[in-house]
Amino acid sequence: METQSKAVTTSNLDIIVESNPSESRLQELGIKSWPKWGCPPGKYTFRYEAQQTCYLLKGKVKAYPKGSGADEDDDILCVEFGQGDIVTFPKGLCCTWDVTVSVDKYYYFHSSSSSSS
Repeated sequence: METQSKAVTTSNLDIIVESNPSESRLQELGIKSWPKWGCPPGKYTFRYEAQQTCYLLKGKVKAYPKGSGADEDDDILCVEFGQGDIVTFPKGLCCTWDVTVSVDKYYYFHSSSSSSS
């Protein structure tokens, strides 16, 4: 199965969505060792103080980056993702999640240090 990626640029900040990642890609990232988090449907505002990568086990989200000119009535600049997607949010991004299907995800905050693990 081929992985598809798409990115939305907002004020020099990219939200990257990888759809249908292979099992080897999930293993490469060590996703099953990451902490889990979930939320019910609703609207949530997040500011990413560090880069975050997450893998959605379930859910459906439209993210509206601040500063993009997008709001909940403007789907042009929103980023949609859901079950089975790997999503990377850059450090410094602020966005509102409009969650239409409860989210259950693995997540990982990247360290700002340059050391490799």
